[in-house]
Amino acid sequence: MKKILIAGMMLLSLSGYSSSKTKSQDRPNILFCIADDASYPYMSAYGCSWINTPGFDRVAKEGVLFTNAYTPNAKCAPSRAAILTGRNSWQLEEAGNHNCNFPKKFKTYVEELNDNGYFVGKTGKGWAPGNPGMINGKRRELAGKAYQSERAERPTSGINNLNYSSNFTKFLKDVPQDSPWCFWYGGTEPHRKYEYGSGIKKGGKALSDIDVVPAFWPDNDTVRTDMLDYAYEVEHFDKHLKSMIEHLEKIGQLENTIIVVTSDNGMPFPRCKAQEYEMSNHMPFAIMWPKGIKNPGRVVNDYVSFIDIAPTFLEIAGISTDNMNMQPVTGKSLTPIFNSTKEGRVVAERDFVLIGRERHDCGRPENQGYPIRGIIQDGTLYLNNMKPHLWPAADPETGYLDCDGSPTKTYILNQRRAGKDDTYWQLAFGKRSGEELYDLKKDFFCVDNKVADKAYDNLKNQLKDRLFKLLEKQGDPRVVGNGDVFDGYPYARKQLWNFYEKYMSGDRSVKTGWVNKSDYEEKPIKQ
Repeated sequence: MKKILIAGMMLLSLSGYSSSKTKSQDRPNILFCIADDASYPYMSAYGCSWINTPGFDRVAKEGVLFTNAYTPNAKCAPSRAAILTGRNSWQLEEAGNHNCNFPKKFKTYVEELNDNGYFVGKTGKGWAPGNPGMINGKRRELAGKAYQSERAERPTSGINNLNYSSNFTKFLKDVPQDSPWCFWYGGTEPHRKYEYGSGIKKGGKALSDIDVVPAFWPDNDTVRTDMLDYAYEVEHFDKHLKSMIEHLEKIGQLENTIIVVTSDNGMPFPRCKAQEYEMSNHMPFAIMWPKGIKNPGRVVNDYVSFIDIAPTFLEIAGISTDNMNMQPVTGKSLTPIFNSTKEGRVVAERDFVLIGRERHDCGRPENQGYPIRGIIQDGTLYLNNMKPHLWPAADPETGYLDCDGSPTKTYILNQRRAGKDDTYWQLAFGKRSGEELYDLKKDFFCVDNKVADKAYDNLKNQLKDRLFKLLEKQGDPRVVGNGDVFDGYPYARKQLWNFYEKYMSGDRSVKTGWVNKSDYEEKPIKQ
């Protein structure tokens, strides 16, 4: 398991193609594949024995496997916005929140490629949830024109009936001759809900297959079954990835197609998705490009962020990031890694990434989020919780709405309600200190907060100083002033506005849908 926990992933970029010197058809095609709620290190390329991902493994074997890839924000919409724009979520105004209105001023790499001769499309989940807005009277297609017509029988009640790979094939038939293309494969797996027991009944898995249960959950049959159901959905995503790769090989387009495979945020379990720990932000990441990556089969330990994806794609397409509606791109292209033959640390300066969050799902008074900023540097995670008096997973009375409903969540809540061990409840839902510090080399699951340990004082202060200097340089409102602007941005779904106040007054007209009815606490919890 140690090998699994030290591996990672993230995004990349390739060698510098110049459109002024290259024919249009020589520019690489781009296939971006993103799972919905999958954590590192749960792909078999990282040594995970209870999940089988031959598609991801092939990309890693014939390209580069990243061990330190991170999303800046572990929630669907802000994470995907960072991918599409090359900017951290605190630099994206409304798009730094979940379920938001996407600002007109921020152009996506897909829109830019479309304006520069690429044929673009998507299947499944693109940027979501939220309102992409309109430009010139037309609804924006932030991730490309949708290809959703091809359907298939659902393997389980929780899996999408979209035939992702068939939709990709249909897209390729529409690509004009000699035109480069860019396609976004957005699987909706392994997002909740799962068909309970499907990993065992349909996936042929056994509870004993799991070698390690994360330290912040109880190790029992309920949790292990939940984990295996998650694994079954990851494998469904990978099945379509594998089919897409094989189709490209069959039609002779694999050689000059860059394929990036990742996820948007951590698995939909307590203390993972929507939080800011390793299992929240650390992403599986692999990329292949037969024509453009030197010495394939490498494992790279450089720290890379989702904001590096857009500048990478634009560079290999021969397009300047200056065209992105005059909104500076913060991320850096990964082409130096593509052009290198080295393993391990390739670019010395890539020794850190920044992470953070603002408002995710509703569930706190006055639509407040839970602002966090953090830095991961050379195996250490420092977090600054800016409003520790708030509940990190949203208020108990409204169901801890920053944590999806699940058998694991229900078990942890019931243990506390029964007056039994509340250790797991505290880790997942309890209030936290203003600062947290974790030695990831010893504590991958982030359960031993070293912030009060004097032996770590110098390191903590160095990380904090570097974090806030970088945030100031990037114009983070939480650092330069007016940070509460994030709480004032409206939800794209108007029914969620002032949800907390409506619910607490007895109004049950707004349905949340992503948590179980039993998640709502009947009595207030004081802490």
